[in-house]
Amino acid sequence: MSFWWFFVGVGVTSFVLTALLRQYAFARSLMDIPNARSSHSVATPRGGGLAIVIVFLLGLCILYTQSLIGLSTFCAMALAGLVVAVIGFMDDHGHIAARWRLVGHFCAAVWMVFWLNSLDSINLFGLSVHLGWSGAIITPIYLVWILNLYNFMDGIDGIASVEAISACAGVCLLYALDDQSGLIWAPLLLALAVTGFLFWNFPPARIFMGDAGSGFLGIILGGITLAAASVESKWFWVWNIMLGVFIVDATFTLLRRLVRGEKVYEAHRSHAYQYASRLYGKHLPVTLGVLLINVLWLLPLAFSIVYFDFDGAAVLTIAYAPLLLIAIKYRAGQLEHPVQNA
Repeated sequence: MSFWWFFVGVGVTSFVLTALLRQYAFARSLMDIPNARSSHSVATPRGGGLAIVIVFLLGLCILYTQSLIGLSTFCAMALAGLVVAVIGFMDDHGHIAARWRLVGHFCAAVWMVFWLNSLDSINLFGLSVHLGWSGAIITPIYLVWILNLYNFMDGIDGIASVEAISACAGVCLLYALDDQSGLIWAPLLLALAVTGFLFWNFPPARIFMGDAGSGFLGIILGGITLAAASVESKWFWVWNIMLGVFIVDATFTLLRRLVRGEKVYEAHRSHAYQYASRLYGKHLPVTLGVLLINVLWLLPLAFSIVYFDFDGAAVLTIAYAPLLLIAIKYRAGQLEHPVQNA
């Protein structure tokens, strides 16, 4: 079969399915109504991320039947992604207590680790660190954090979609340069599935992703990272560099809220990107800013690991330093108070 037509079909199917889900959301009154913790001002249908879930899982089945991905990758991503998406779908339609969501997330993460294996060793500032049994504990926690931070960061129009597309497309380019064609298929499929959805989600968004979509993206991106790291540990650093905007903002915000003793599972709008969107009075500059950071700053640094064999941990430190300064500049994790428009 022609895989160019296959991937075009992925994007088109995602686009059409999102349109249908938008009509479904209107019919079922699945609307995100603005409140004091919202970053939007107009009631907007939610749950469009389900299109990404359906298209990616169907595409994953095709890739497996064509022997372009292995059994372990298929089983890990298909079931873990489905479990997380179902939890998110149920939460979008009602409410699931945070503790039960977390239990479900850890079950999905453990399943993914079972098939893809935990991080066994990692190169850290020139040293090869063997994690041993601790890797089996650290890896599920890492996957659950990536899953949840992606949910936290899906708060303004287009940002979660742009992050996924630019990260996946960027690393696919690096895979091609490093002759890692076997790793390309899953992130390429994910990027194109999200692209079809982005047409409807680009600022101003006509439908939101919802927890089903954002959680699914988080666990799949975590699984893609883990699968790549099992081939060569440098890819762990590459993926975490490319996801740096989300990782730094979400982690720094969480730590500040923990220090203040806040309930971190409660909704809020104190991420740096949320403050920035209120400061500029619109979502588009922030979403495009994330894209520019990924393409002009993070991708070249990730390239230096692949092409020049620079130390991954050192490059990640360099990559994250200005991202941390940006998070501080835009008051990530600080208590909210009125922000004047620029």
